[in-house]
Amino acid sequence: MVFYWILLGLAIVAEITGTLAMKWASVSDGSDGFILMLVMISTSYIFLAFSIKRIALGVAYALWEGIGIVLITLFSVWLFDESLSGMKLAGIATLIAGILLIKSGSSMPRSGRGDRHVAL
Repeated sequence: MVFYWILLGLAIVAEITGTLAMKWASVSDGSDGFILMLVMISTSYIFLAFSIKRIALGVAYALWEGIGIVLITLFSVWLFDESLSGMKLAGIATLIAGILLIKSGSSMPRSGRGDRHVAL
């Protein structure tokens, strides 16, 4: 089970890196930022897809997106001199509260439930 949490952590790191590369690509002249963005966001989705084999989808997605948004916001303030207003801080606090609520409200799937496949 720890392996799948590590995969989720790697998905979050890759998402943050890819999104920051997107901003870097938009303010620089070369194509390196776009290449890094493509590779890291693709890698992020791959790691996320593997992590949900054993982590509930709602929990994994909430952590992936929520932690990503919080850290991207903080990194963009630090790296790109973006502002951090009171409203942004309130939004970050709300995101963290939501992530904690979703995580605490989930439980392990009962035996057999996790093996069910959904036809698309």
